Amino acid sequence: MPPFTLHHPESIEEAVETASKLIAQGDDFDWVAGGTDVVPNYKWRINPKPHVISLASIPEANQTSRYEIGCMTKLSSLTADNEVHPLIVEAASKIASSLIRKSATVGGNLCLDTRCFWYNQSEDWRRSIDWCHKADCGTGADCRVIPNQNTLCVATYQGDLAPNFMALGAEVTLIGPDGKRVMPLEEFYQLDGMKKNVLQRGEFMLKVTLPKDAYDYEGSYQKLRLRESWDFPEAGISAAWKKGDYSSLRIASTALESIPKTHDDQVSEFVSAWEKGATISKLSDAIRKSVKPVNNTALPPNYRRSVVRILAKRALNNIGCE
Repeated sequence: MPPFTLHHPESIEEAVETASKLIAQGDDFDWVAGGTDVVPNYKWRINPKPHVISLASIPEANQTSRYEIGCMTKLSSLTADNEVHPLIVEAASKIASSLIRKSATVGGNLCLDTRCFWYNQSEDWRRSIDWCHKADCGTGADCRVIPNQNTLCVATYQGDLAPNFMALGAEVTLIGPDGKRVMPLEEFYQLDGMKKNVLQRGEFMLKVTLPKDAYDYEGSYQKLRLRESWDFPEAGISAAWKKGDYSSLRIASTALESIPKTHDDQVSEFVSAWEKGATISKLSDAIRKSVKPVNNTALPPNYRRSVVRILAKRALNNIGCE
């Protein structure tokens, strides 16, 4: 593990002050919640920073209620007993292993670093073949997935919770030196595997907020992975609706591009003239055509793309669409 200084702010104000001081000093830093993604990356020398700021001791980050979930909430706490929405409970239960879920957090999963064959390797491995555009910023390296370009990183976002919160219309609260920002979760992500999201320097995600009608929605999350436990999704589809109301249908995907995304355009094309027994197939195929996976995860992109149609069908059938 490369050396770094770990900071433990005990309030939002102290966290922002710590970040502001480091920025003023010209020091780089990472935020850490559960650490199940950041710490392994540091061990592999994947873009380690000299400072790390922990969110663990901030009271507001640990608060969880029916409609608000703090960024430090453990995935193992996303249960029906804690009155968490059933769709989020289902998605959380499919993440990694039970041991990891006791450490991993909601904020960490939503802010998960994008992944790629060429990025998630040791420094020695990368040096032996050539540098990676994302993992070795400043070397002038081209993207290894799409050769001869170093303007866009196509590393894949492989978080599970994001499409499910999106399907429920969730918002996120961001805190930083310039104050508080609240935005729909679908606007949080940025189509660049290196930048990942709209967090400005010194900002962190404080909480996720569900809309007041979230519990009127029924949902289903379908996930493709190599093994039934542990693995990141190779593709994931979430669908939610107010039962019987096709106009309320929302579908979102993950692990297929550099961002998770909603499929409002594809849904709106079909919901106004829904045909029982036929529209599910057409809509699922439209979603398949709209995603563009690349060859940087365990399963080939054509296979992942073809499975999207099946996952969408299963999700829609599970929530009672006909």
